[in-house]
Amino acid sequence: MPKSRMNPKVDGFLSKAKKWKEEFEKLRSIVLDCELTEEIKWMHPCYTFQEKNIVLIHGFKDYCALLFHKGALLQDAHGILIQQTENVQAARQIRFTDVREIDEMETILKAYIYEAIEVEKAGLEVNFKKNTEYIIPKEFQNKLDEIPALKTAFEALTPGRQRAYLLHFSEPKQSKTRESRVEKCMQQILGGKGLND
Repeated sequence: MPKSRMNPKVDGFLSKAKKWKEEFEKLRSIVLDCELTEEIKWMHPCYTFQEKNIVLIHGFKDYCALLFHKGALLQDAHGILIQQTENVQAARQIRFTDVREIDEMETILKAYIYEAIEVEKAGLEVNFKKNTEYIIPKEFQNKLDEIPALKTAFEALTPGRQRAYLLHFSEPKQSKTRESRVEKCMQQILGGKGLND
């Protein structure tokens, strides 16, 4: 792999990796063979094509993964793409637990990466669910009705931030817990901040 495309920040990430180091290094060499630009985003190696995110390498307790930012648009000829949670709309992962799996799949992985680059070149976009398709819990709706400034602030948030709040407020089964979550987040919403800002 050409040294010129290797980002020293990724070297730093790899040197600190306690788990999946060998797997990360193998994934890195495969991705760099596909002539993508290597960066660090969200504290992980991220690979871009003309400044558009294509894939990210990341690790979890039980597996490491190659995450395709617009994986939902890939053909997935081998049926190996995984939707991390039901709320993830665009990204898909290919998961690994051993470097041998990565070695065996190198050709397939490159085909998926090249397909992801073609998706980007074609300017394809994932059709995200509109926030109107998400249910506003009554505990939050009551506050929006009570406090016009909260409603204005919430509507000013990006769709992704609105979605994160709606999912966060909807999760608990008990009304009391939903109410508590709404109360805790009101100042953040009024401050124009997202759930994780």
